[in-house]
Amino acid sequence: MYYRLRDDIAIRKWRYVDRAVYRRGVDCAFGVSKEEFATLLLCDAEHDLEKTPVIENLLEHRLIEECEKGSHPSEWSSLHKYDNLYFPRMNLMITGKCNLNCLHCFNAKDNAPLNSELSFEQILSILDQAKEIGVHAFTLTGGEPLVHPRFLDIVKAIYERDMMIFELNTNGLLLNQKMLDLFKEIGCNPLIKISYDGVGYHNWIRQHPKAEELTIKAIKLCIANGFHVKAQVQVNRKNVDVMMKTARMLNDMHVSEMRIIRTTEAPRWEKNAPQSSLPIEEYYERMLSFAKEYLDSNMKMVVDIWQFLRIHPQHKGYNLVPISCSEKEFNLRIPMCKGNRGMIAISSGGEVVPCLQMSGYFLEKGISLGNCFKTPLQELVKQSDYVNLATAPLLKQILENEKCANCRYYKACTGGCPALGLLYSKDVNFYHEDITKCAFFENGWYEKVTEVLKNYRIENPLDIQ
Repeated sequence: MYYRLRDDIAIRKWRYVDRAVYRRGVDCAFGVSKEEFATLLLCDAEHDLEKTPVIENLLEHRLIEECEKGSHPSEWSSLHKYDNLYFPRMNLMITGKCNLNCLHCFNAKDNAPLNSELSFEQILSILDQAKEIGVHAFTLTGGEPLVHPRFLDIVKAIYERDMMIFELNTNGLLLNQKMLDLFKEIGCNPLIKISYDGVGYHNWIRQHPKAEELTIKAIKLCIANGFHVKAQVQVNRKNVDVMMKTARMLNDMHVSEMRIIRTTEAPRWEKNAPQSSLPIEEYYERMLSFAKEYLDSNMKMVVDIWQFLRIHPQHKGYNLVPISCSEKEFNLRIPMCKGNRGMIAISSGGEVVPCLQMSGYFLEKGISLGNCFKTPLQELVKQSDYVNLATAPLLKQILENEKCANCRYYKACTGGCPALGLLYSKDVNFYHEDITKCAFFENGWYEKVTEVLKNYRIENPLDIQ
């Protein structure tokens, strides 16, 4: 009997990752056993194979299919080997420009002269470089990515290279039916993450008289076309009281997920809305009250509260974001940031950074870890300042940070978010602790949350003694 890899399956090898499988439409690869991988290599429509238990398992999991001899797998499906570290995803800022003038954002329209934009030719170069190192999935972001004059050509170019878009960050104002029709035609089905800052406050924050009306229209259009939408909501002292009303409206629209993000004390925000950021303690307090009310409401939408809680109403449960590891799973070789380890971020100037949340800081400080137009990505993901930082293990942090090394909660929080640690450090310290997590653990917020939400299941309880 002859077998072939299914058209939506690809087999891959990277440095230190010997047996990986991509499934088309899924952002990351998954591992298989040595015996399974060896069998997949033989499923090339040339080897006559017996139907063993391994073959039956691969058939059941839809990795292979029976075929006629000579019906070879596609070039994309066949084995590709990469002499670099495994990075399955890329967060690509195709433009720093935007069509809105938001009060809190350095990519605002009136900063346009300061915000760069990748040319179509530069983006094609990045896509080709990404393919050479085994990147499979993209987050497209900006600025506002839809203002790029070649946005649809960029989308098509990604799929022409057998890669995919798994997330699109947008304010939604330029979304239209023609664009969504093209997405469906080429098999592009990203999570569409649309900024929406609360009932009655969106126009003010976005500085556009019809922003709320147009954003809600965009959300409804995406959902009507079968796309999943994640609403990204800034929260601050001005709009915190409408979070529940906003959640109810989004839930009733069948939005898949609401992400509430604390508006940070960025210079532009402090200038436009002074003293409007919620201090960390107040943020925790207000978001805990919201979480209790939301869980009691029987709504179905998932809610992710930035750096605090992730609510799963269908399970009547929640995760505590500050707890990123259990004592049993803790290992000093774990990367400081799993997100950085799995996703390359490239700014609209071609700078390679661990995450785009750091890009503005790096630009301000004149820090460059590498630029993909000066040094090929293939070299940057082998050995560079970028890869050293993106893959830095917990051991590196505790060697550099005495507070983390001596903290009883370190095995739970693993230092918190490196981008926040860098933001709150007095100097350029890549290994500084995330003080929001320090506040959470040191000020008893674990006990406060578990008491207030005692009728709901905590999915990652603190097990550090």
